[in-house]
Amino acid sequence: MTEIRVLTDEAQYRAHSTLFRRAMHWGPPTDEQWPIVLPSYEPGRVLAAFEGDEMVGTTQSFGSSMVVPGGAVVPHAAVSRVGVRADYTRRGVVSALMQEQLSTLPEPVATLRASEGRIYGRFGYGLAGRVRFLRIDAKKAVIPGSPAGRVRMVDPDTSDKLLPELHAAFGLDRPGQISRWPGWWARALDRKTEAENRVMVVHSGPDGDDGYVCYKVSEDKDFKHSMEIEDIAWANADAWRDLWIYLTRLDLIDEINVDAALDDPLNWLFEDPRVVCTKDVYDQIWLRLVDAPRMLAARTYGVGEPVVIEVHDKLLPANDGCYRVSADGAERVDQQADITIPVELLGAVYLGDTKFSDLAAAKRIEGSRFAEADALFAGPVAPLCSTFF
Repeated sequence: MTEIRVLTDEAQYRAHSTLFRRAMHWGPPTDEQWPIVLPSYEPGRVLAAFEGDEMVGTTQSFGSSMVVPGGAVVPHAAVSRVGVRADYTRRGVVSALMQEQLSTLPEPVATLRASEGRIYGRFGYGLAGRVRFLRIDAKKAVIPGSPAGRVRMVDPDTSDKLLPELHAAFGLDRPGQISRWPGWWARALDRKTEAENRVMVVHSGPDGDDGYVCYKVSEDKDFKHSMEIEDIAWANADAWRDLWIYLTRLDLIDEINVDAALDDPLNWLFEDPRVVCTKDVYDQIWLRLVDAPRMLAARTYGVGEPVVIEVHDKLLPANDGCYRVSADGAERVDQQADITIPVELLGAVYLGDTKFSDLAAAKRIEGSRFAEADALFAGPVAPLCSTFF
């Protein structure tokens, strides 16, 4: 019988890491890597499934916070390292892990990045945000005009301290963005394994530091240079524009690759908008409403007539019930529902990326007054999470 345990020591954490990495078809962490990985294991948040004394499954969460529509920041759990040993798949191991994790999380909302799209809906996660993968032809990229501020390169020791401060100051700029925990920064700023050629640049405006970008450049056998933007954030339009002026005026760069929100206006910076090409659009944020009443009350809503939504949650029945949503907010009510929706699809519409009317057209939800619900849940900007975990 599968037993779920909370792991407590370094040896267990390393076994957890090894099992997860092997489930993803990667090798175990090396002795060189392990000191960087270890700080990402937070006591009390690491779960494993056991059959007798054998560890057969893993999951973990990181304490964070998330921006919701309207700008409020709520406690958030970043769920990661979900894996099952290859000889124990299809035996309910993930189900047992997810049930235990969701029932014990202290945060009202959780998100994850799904390795496969069919897995997590049955645990109440909905696809709540997508991302564009962009390629920029740097040889043809011309941004007219001059910078408004200035940029400076910073050394690794400076960036280790400065980047977390800057991200905390202006990185939570739209729904779906999450705060970063110490273990995340420990791995992101690691200089011992894969970060030898990382460059960090900070932008300053009239009020001080207000933007930054981290990037790497690689060279292929034909001497073509590709830049990968690893992290970029800005507090205002001038900082955003100046960072891109810097990036596109660097010598020897043939192309720039970056992830961006669906509504990012990057094309319009350039004299020729065609220098920006969308390579792909991919699912990014999978969101789970752990405490639906709290999360529905946390965000703001658009202008529209009130709608009563009935929620069904198989794993967390405390979320079941009817909620009246209006421009003034959301509250649990004892009224006839206009729309009936499972919790995973309520998660899908929560940040505004998906519409009720689209789900209705696909026969995924039932009811009426979908246009009114669309208006209430719509947001002024597309969701994005620029923090990979």
